[in-house]
Amino acid sequence: MGDVPADICDGIWDGEWISWDEINQQIQYKEWRARYPNADLSLVPIFESLIGTAEEYYQLTGRHLQVYGDIGELYGAITHGIKLHRNYAQGSDGRLGNDLVEVKTITPFKSCDVVEINMDRNFSKVLIVKINCDFEVWGKLIDRKALPAGKKRGNRLCINWAQVEARRRGQSLTA
Repeated sequence: MGDVPADICDGIWDGEWISWDEINQQIQYKEWRARYPNADLSLVPIFESLIGTAEEYYQLTGRHLQVYGDIGELYGAITHGIKLHRNYAQGSDGRLGNDLVEVKTITPFKSCDVVEINMDRNFSKVLIVKINCDFEVWGKLIDRKALPAGKKRGNRLCINWAQVEARRRGQSLTA
C-alpha cells in the first residue's frame, strides 16, 4: 500500500496520496466552471486577489490603488471569455470571437458614474464594468450599435451607468 505519510489526516489514499488541498482546489475549479463557463479559470484567483488587495489597501490607507482598469479587463476575461490584447495595444482591449471589445471601468472613487467612449476606436462591443464602494463588480457587454444614446463630446460618447443599469442583468463578482 505504500508508505503512509506522518500527516495522514492531510489527505486520502486513492492508489496514491491525494492532499485535501488538491481536492479542495478541484472543488473550487468545478464551482468556478459552473459560475463562469467562458472563463480561463487560472485568472479567477488573480482577479479575486487583485480586488481583495485593492479593498484591503483602501481600508488601511483611505487611498485607492490604480488597478481598476486591470480588474475590469479581468472581469471581462472571466465572465465573457474575452481574450485580452497585450498591454497598451491600440484600438481595443480584447477579442471575443471575431468581435473587438473595448473595456471601460467605473471605479469606486469616481464622483460620477460616467464612462467616456472614444467612438473613433476600433471595436464592435463595449464592456462597461462598475466597481462599487463595497468592491462588488458588475458589468454589461453591449454591441456598439446598441449603445444607449448619451451625451457626445466630439468623437466621444459619455454614458452614465444608470443607462446601463436599466438594461443590466449581468453577473456580480464580489471580493
